[in-house]
Amino acid sequence: MATGGAPWPGAVLGLALLTGVLATGCAESGTTGGAAGGRNSSSPSATPPEELCAKVVAYWSRETLDGDTSGDYQSMGLSNGQYEILRQVVDAARAEKKRDGTDAAERLIDRRARAGCAEWYRAGGPGAGPWQ
Repeated sequence: MATGGAPWPGAVLGLALLTGVLATGCAESGTTGGAAGGRNSSSPSATPPEELCAKVVAYWSRETLDGDTSGDYQSMGLSNGQYEILRQVVDAARAEKKRDGTDAAERLIDRRARAGCAEWYRAGGPGAGPWQ
């Protein structure tokens, strides 16, 4: 972590990603058919929540794999469910990196983050509490 008050580069990027996710998720929360109105939004620009989940999980998985991050899921801006996906992705990526190198681990991170988030949302996604 940087000293002297300088922001940690990973934290700055993570906050930027989180801000984008929150802005996208909240943009239509007050409209009928928007994010709060259901998953069948007619807006072509709305990013599906599973895609946002996959982007955030993949980002933090890379940071964790490279050892550039510390802290818990809350400091990463993840829910508990997203963090569980991240842990599984990172475990698999570490093994893949040892076997086949960094590029293979990067591809695995993208695949597993997408699959994990898609499955999580198929199963109901986040619960009522912010920790879900």
